[in-house]
Amino acid sequence: MALSDNKTSARRVRLPLVQEQVRVGKRRRATGKVRVRTVVDETKEIASGTLQKEHAEVTRIPVNRPVSEVPGVRTADDVTIVPVLEEVLVIEKQLILKEELHIRRRVTTEKVQLPVSLKKQRAIIERVEPEAKPRK
Repeated sequence: MALSDNKTSARRVRLPLVQEQVRVGKRRRATGKVRVRTVVDETKEIASGTLQKEHAEVTRIPVNRPVSEVPGVRTADDVTIVPVLEEVLVIEKQLILKEELHIRRRVTTEKVQLPVSLKKQRAIIERVEPEAKPRK
């Protein structure tokens, strides 16, 4: 408020007030590009493993003895015994155990190595700078 020459009358004076404000914003701007490509590398390696083989060894054991009924297949230790029968004509009919097959299994192991191709993919990332824009 300001005073005038006349002390009895007061004048009103308006003073404008000013205030600054800040506004924050953002905009997109390309600063560069990224290029990603994949490459497949192939390597040669040796694959190792163990193979197992099973062999059957058959031994014929002559028996030639009469039996009253058909014997079943049986196992003794690691041998499977299979009866082989034959009917023969005599005054009476009877079963003759002709022979037995003794089958023994043998297991062998063998290490093998085979060449194999393995593929592995990897990514290559390259930064590409943006093109310069001419100023207007």
